[in-house]
Amino acid sequence: MSVETRSPDAVSSGTGASSGTSRRRRFLLGGLVAGGALLVGWGMRPPRQRLHTSLPLEVEAGVVALNGWVAIAPDGTVSVVVPRSEMGQGVHTALPMLVAEELDVPLAKVAIMAAPVDKIFGNLAVLRENLAFHPDERGNVKDGTQWMLGKIGRELGIMFTGGSTSVKDAWQPMREAGAVARAMLVKAAADEWKSPAGDLRTEDGFVIHRDGRRASYGSLAARAAQVGAGIDVGDVRLKEPSAFRLIGKPLPRRDTPAKVDGSALFGIDARPPGLLYAALKMSPVLGGAVAWFDASQAKSMPGVSAVVDVSSSLGPYAGAGAGVAVVARSWWQAKLAAAALVVRWHEHDSAGLSTESIFAGFAAALDNEAGYAYFESGIRDVAGVARTVTAEYRAPFLAHAAMEPVNCTAQVAGGKVRLWASTQVPSIAVDVAAKVAGVAREDVAIEVMLLGGGFGRRLEGDMVAQAVAVALRTGGQPVQLIWTREDDTTHDVYRPAALARFGASLDARGRILAWDNKSASGAIAHQYFPRNLGLPGMGRDKTTAEGEYDMQYEIANRRSAHVIVDSAVPLGYWRSVGHSHNAFFKEAFLDEVAHAAGQDGVSYRRALLAQHPRHLAVLDAAVKAAAKGAPGMPAGRAHGVALHQSFGSIVAQVAEVSVEGGEIRVHRVWCAIDCGIAVNPNIVAQQMESAVVFALSAALGGEITIKDGRVQQQNFGDYPVLRFDRAPVVETIIVPSAEPPEGVGEPGVPPLAPAVASAVFKLTGQRLRSLPLRLGQAAA
Repeated sequence: MSVETRSPDAVSSGTGASSGTSRRRRFLLGGLVAGGALLVGWGMRPPRQRLHTSLPLEVEAGVVALNGWVAIAPDGTVSVVVPRSEMGQGVHTALPMLVAEELDVPLAKVAIMAAPVDKIFGNLAVLRENLAFHPDERGNVKDGTQWMLGKIGRELGIMFTGGSTSVKDAWQPMREAGAVARAMLVKAAADEWKSPAGDLRTEDGFVIHRDGRRASYGSLAARAAQVGAGIDVGDVRLKEPSAFRLIGKPLPRRDTPAKVDGSALFGIDARPPGLLYAALKMSPVLGGAVAWFDASQAKSMPGVSAVVDVSSSLGPYAGAGAGVAVVARSWWQAKLAAAALVVRWHEHDSAGLSTESIFAGFAAALDNEAGYAYFESGIRDVAGVARTVTAEYRAPFLAHAAMEPVNCTAQVAGGKVRLWASTQVPSIAVDVAAKVAGVAREDVAIEVMLLGGGFGRRLEGDMVAQAVAVALRTGGQPVQLIWTREDDTTHDVYRPAALARFGASLDARGRILAWDNKSASGAIAHQYFPRNLGLPGMGRDKTTAEGEYDMQYEIANRRSAHVIVDSAVPLGYWRSVGHSHNAFFKEAFLDEVAHAAGQDGVSYRRALLAQHPRHLAVLDAAVKAAAKGAPGMPAGRAHGVALHQSFGSIVAQVAEVSVEGGEIRVHRVWCAIDCGIAVNPNIVAQQMESAVVFALSAALGGEITIKDGRVQQQNFGDYPVLRFDRAPVVETIIVPSAEPPEGVGEPGVPPLAPAVASAVFKLTGQRLRSLPLRLGQAAA
């Protein structure tokens, strides 16, 4: 399945794309912040609507669009715009459920419609969530700042799939779109029957009169568009949870059949007529650039039609994607010819970079800098200290290793650009393509394909820039650029490496009197914002410290700080971002503290969560579920526990672990989650299973190392992912909640590594403080 996306909401710059969106974003974020009274006045006004697109939806003849999200065909089929990319997380099922619920239509009658690049589809939640507030913080400052960022997000309109925000962001506008459409249909029936609207109800795609008359939505749509045009969000009332018929039901995934029978179309499956293929030769040194190349041998090889140095066209992506592309009739021909290229590289300063030097820089920063305190409470010097516990933890760079190779298909012809891409950021992809091709934004069309894994890697535009740069040289023929697995592993934007130090002061009874932690790492925002948004990369980045400063254990005297050490290694967002390693640091250290206090990890955590009933309920649910299987647990196994909140959701995991011949093996994981209202429990469970496998791959084998400026790992042989025969059984327990939906795609990742480390300590007495977890690590 593919979703075609065009750009009717473009703003012409008059001089092409280079002066378009990125310039407007700089104005918005810079000008609004500096605007003083103008900012205050603008901030007092309500956010702009998210119901209607700037131009009417493009629909087939006979189909009627009732708003920017919903269109109805004469046969009653309801088309729903899904503006988030489907990368296995289930948005092609969960988001239509929101509309179908309020519209009172069976999910089987809902089809997915193309999402135009329009600002009503921008992701507001991801911007609001990028604030360094503590989860427990309440008050006008937090509320006002989130309100303001929501308004700014509405103006930016960035179509962004990430941050576990798809359902969270859609929860309000998509339900409102369904409710408004329903109200319009009811008004149309009332008008046709000359009956009060109070005499009518809706069910399964019909408006039903109390006297038994029925009219299908398809028969009413055209009249509804006329007589109901004035109905807006303020005129409807959304359902209470007690009235839900679809939301909360474990409905089957709609994209599963196509993925099973092979008809699902991913980015790599794009096949426009006349397609050519391109393969790359990129710098073996991080940040390297092409100095000179000899293409004579490559040009003489079968099927080769062009050799293109893409470096000069990449703009902000040049540091990561510079290289030479070979175009041929087949990708294999292009790959063989690319290998035959002779290239001399400018290696710059990165040639001396190594993992050791990077961590030495982190250690020096922790030794010499206080860092920015993201959270600070109580006093630093406390009385009655009976014991102090300290530890140092580290985490490596990680690659994304999505199963679908990095790819993009592009065509440049007649001053127009067409893209076929598996991207998490369609609006950014359009901006990138326009800039590289030198055309206006409205001259770029994009078809967003299914993603064979995203995990944050496809938040980037480097593959789009490369594909368009090559397509400029193919005489109007489309070209599909595909990276090898080696390209992907050695030219990723990596999860940051990090070093952290913790200290805790305990009283004579083992209670925590004070907690102090400080970490050091690069900052993703310092690279992502200039690279993809044309915004400055500076200041604090809350992802560096998330999972540490925002923990909710009740410790009166606490300080959590971070030191940014700008990275020569390309950094990007990786599934669960800073939580992915900071949860390991925080939870593993808390286990150490509990052990020093002579208590087990569960009871120790419970004592620190007296004022957090939701956390307690999640912890208890996971432990209770695991306890049912404990009596039958084979000898030589142990349970480890971890609890963590991220992306609004609370997750506790219990891992059943053994150590066999020096190998850590995870057999079962009990995963309890409070994610607010679970729109589709079936998808929640699938996401938890996926997260456990993803996290376990990283915990047991994930590591990117640097030597002489070169990434050492190449493919799955030295960057392994978990195999089927090593995947644990995962049991998901969804804790009931009446709160609005929170994130699901990422929260299952962070607790896994510390839960496994806890179990390993019980089995071996070894305290593993570095990722990936390997027996024999020296304790810091």
